[in-house]
Amino acid sequence: MTNRPDRLVYAAALVLGALPLWASRYLPMADLPQHLYLISVLHRLDDPTTLYPQFFAARHALTPYLGYYYLVSALNWLLPLEAANRVFLTAYVVGLPLGLGFLLRSLGRPMWPSLLALPFAYGDSFGWGFVNYCAALPLTLLCCGLFVRALEDAPRRRTWAVGLAVCLVAVLLFHVQAFGFLAFGLPWLLLTTAVPEDAGAKGVAARLRPRVPALVGVVPGVALFLGWVVLRFGEPADIQPGVPWKAWGPTFSPQNLAWKSFEQNRAELFDVLANTFRDGSDRWALYAVGAVAVAGWLAGLLRPERPATRGPVASARLLGLGVLALALYFLLPFDIRGYVYYLNTRYSHLAAALLVATMPATVHAWRRPLGMAAAACALVLAFVMTSGYRAFSREAAAEWEPLVAATAPRPRVMGLIFDTQSRVVRFPVYIHGAAVLARARGGVPNFTFASTPHSPLRYPGEVPPTFPSEWNPQQLDYATQGAWYDHFLVRGVHPSRVFGERLQSELVVVAQSERSWLVRRR
Repeated sequence: MTNRPDRLVYAAALVLGALPLWASRYLPMADLPQHLYLISVLHRLDDPTTLYPQFFAARHALTPYLGYYYLVSALNWLLPLEAANRVFLTAYVVGLPLGLGFLLRSLGRPMWPSLLALPFAYGDSFGWGFVNYCAALPLTLLCCGLFVRALEDAPRRRTWAVGLAVCLVAVLLFHVQAFGFLAFGLPWLLLTTAVPEDAGAKGVAARLRPRVPALVGVVPGVALFLGWVVLRFGEPADIQPGVPWKAWGPTFSPQNLAWKSFEQNRAELFDVLANTFRDGSDRWALYAVGAVAVAGWLAGLLRPERPATRGPVASARLLGLGVLALALYFLLPFDIRGYVYYLNTRYSHLAAALLVATMPATVHAWRRPLGMAAAACALVLAFVMTSGYRAFSREAAAEWEPLVAATAPRPRVMGLIFDTQSRVVRFPVYIHGAAVLARARGGVPNFTFASTPHSPLRYPGEVPPTFPSEWNPQQLDYATQGAWYDHFLVRGVHPSRVFGERLQSELVVVAQSERSWLVRRR
């Protein structure tokens, strides 16, 4: 953005991109109730009016969810929890194009194509509620830009290298899968980026010396990765074949890896970029972005920027990063059981954001209309996402709020979610409904992420008894699991089919809304 009008248009597009987050109370993100519940626990860990001190303790270790949970918990001192979470999500949504814009400028490219990345802030990973991974994406792009500047900007190499070191560690504190992309992306940039000293350099040492600050900048992140992630993979696996959330064999053995075929990945690529709403309306933003990207390519080919200041290798750096991200989408497994889930699909958004910005630079006179067209895509995105989010919020409010009102303080809530689906969105957004009730009343649900090693919270003693997977409530053994609870959230089947005669003697339905019932112990 070279002048004030362009910057105002860019800022307006960012506001439009984040608008859907503020247009409704409930966001259609499957894991979000779990995240908000644990952030509430972290923030009120010593609150005696809740069950939190009785069941939870801080996990004093570096974990992938530490960045998100502690930042939102800190914001919660200034704002209500849900508002604090929206501020964090807003930073992510606007950070994605800003991170890409920084990378584009670092590569000597115009910044306007970064606005085309806004729709990719939403989509599959966002809908599942993979907030930590999403939050790592802007930092990943920022790392790439900092690495390039630490190579090319001779007067300020050390400054950029310090920023790179901090940013790379921050990526790991959000999610290791983004770091996995950098393990390939940074070497690619190292090999394809020339430094000013190369023209007069003689010998390997002379060529290496100006690259040392950038290489030193990656050392803290690599050291943390080796000391944390690699050691974890080296620990003996808890192998339980067929058991949810457990390894089914040695870490990288065929029985522990779940793959999708190339054809399946190809067929699903467009879907995972825009698969939020059942009516497919969120695809309109992708169509708009695609049209502007094609126009940008035509403009760059018909009226290229003259004179060309960079060689073909330097010009291909961004394209190479996009191809690397796309290769990870096609080549990695879908799950590494017991460790990483939905692995390859997460790289689709990063690949799309990078590839959509690869058009060659056109003459300055054509950049402003293209930038305006890119900003118009944000308007399309704001309209369709806001409409869909508001529709979901009305549905969720009608279902959850009457149940919250009928929930007693400090409840022990078992979620029996036989139907996880919404009429508005495609994701199973009701799977963690028990966490909604438990957070509202300071109680504990039957399942939380505190049972996983990536959470900054843990169960120091008694763990709420529950069935092996929250996705299979039909596996409930009431005598050994259900008797511990005083509230039951049942969705998708009538409680009489779950509890039988106990519904008359021990239990009673206290609220019913939409497809959910709240059952309490008499």
